[in-house]
Amino acid sequence: MNTKKDNNLMDKIVSLAKRRGFVFPGSEIYGGLSNSYDYGPLGVELKRNIEQLWWDRFVHRRDDMVGVDAAVIMNPKVWEASGHLENFTDPLIECKKCHSRYRDSDFYEPNDLTNLRKDLQKQPPKSKPLSAGFMNEVAARMNEILEKRISEKGCIKCNNKNPKDFTEERQFNLMLRAHLGPTEEKANKVYFRPEIAQAMFVNFKLIQETMRKKLPFGIASQGKSFRNEITPGNFIFRTREFNLMEFEYFIEEKDWEKWFEYWRKEMKEWLTKDLGVNYKKVHEVEISPEERAHYSKRTIDFEYEYPFGQKELYGLAYRTDFDLKNHFKDAPYRDPDTGKEFFPHVIEPTFGIDRSVLVTLLEAYHEDKDRVVLKLPPKLAPYKAAVFPLLANKPELVKLARKIYDDLRQKFTVAWDDRGNIGKRYYSQDEIGTPFCITVDFESLEKEDVTVRVRDTAKQERIPIKKLSETLNSKLER
Repeated sequence: MNTKKDNNLMDKIVSLAKRRGFVFPGSEIYGGLSNSYDYGPLGVELKRNIEQLWWDRFVHRRDDMVGVDAAVIMNPKVWEASGHLENFTDPLIECKKCHSRYRDSDFYEPNDLTNLRKDLQKQPPKSKPLSAGFMNEVAARMNEILEKRISEKGCIKCNNKNPKDFTEERQFNLMLRAHLGPTEEKANKVYFRPEIAQAMFVNFKLIQETMRKKLPFGIASQGKSFRNEITPGNFIFRTREFNLMEFEYFIEEKDWEKWFEYWRKEMKEWLTKDLGVNYKKVHEVEISPEERAHYSKRTIDFEYEYPFGQKELYGLAYRTDFDLKNHFKDAPYRDPDTGKEFFPHVIEPTFGIDRSVLVTLLEAYHEDKDRVVLKLPPKLAPYKAAVFPLLANKPELVKLARKIYDDLRQKFTVAWDDRGNIGKRYYSQDEIGTPFCITVDFESLEKEDVTVRVRDTAKQERIPIKKLSETLNSKLER
């Protein structure tokens, strides 16, 4: 990996995102808020297109999936039952000299944990797997790696490279607290949800009964989550307020391996066919038992080669019946054929929306000589087309171009631009990913056709005005 080149790419993405209205720093006129971002006009369109495409693919086109849109704040007993109050933590270390705080993963290299897994297979700990002794041995080996990386990289703020000048790891709860009501009393304490899954478990019985769903079936959701991250950063990759889309797919225990593999393939197809991601940059990483979340029996992380390193993009987990058993005293599902009552098991594919936006921008960004081209999949592009009059000072051209623009925007998101020369307008639309530019010229007045320029090739063709909507629709469906 060329670190300098990759960092330069990230700088270009951040700059373009702000300059062209994709992503703005939050509260900027007041000095901003650490790792807080707002989606601008074009960012909103890109983000919503991703969300809608996901919803169409995984909910609307299937007969085994339904949706739910739940409250951000839930009864605190939900988080007690789910194990989040006790187990939803990250290891925290602190530099004793400048008091900067870090997750231990901030120091690890991408292959450190992979290599550790291989070492554990070659020389497994002597203790029984997952016993206290086993976990202590694994922790000791991880600590050796951590100390080595600290001595190499040092504290970001003060460059302290002495591992002894860092505190021992301690667990930091990531739940973001708040209080409901006029007084900050313990009884009024609540939490912003750190994940969107629990509402799907809590509402399982109501949804299954009202929608009369039979296993296997899924419940899907999209929305905001909140985590009091120790070290957020890398633009919209890790923030304290973030957006998720995921579903809980309920199955019989005997079928979990089949459905796990099925959803693994579906997630890969979503990345390649819908987001246009080069899968050579994606790595499916099997998470070891000691690293998995407390509820998971098997987890795969889909990691992407970001400019700042190989890190998680999506996750796929087999949550067993952990959640439903914690929320329901009695089995919440009755098989309509056999009458058997039991706790269904769950496969959970999780997709980060903000990371989807980031990866889509990284994959789409291209430089072609003197122009920047954002080669977004047409379905995801904020504008599907832009309409120009060749000359802004010719009323007859402006009038016809305006009519075409008004007609097209009844079906598509379309931009209007009559500033500067035509070449600059093309380049401006290339930079924000508009796949097609439509120019009305003097020939359009005579022959009732227009020039359609394709973003990725810069090739142009004449299309009759009456066939313009049909042509665009056919190109966007490819």
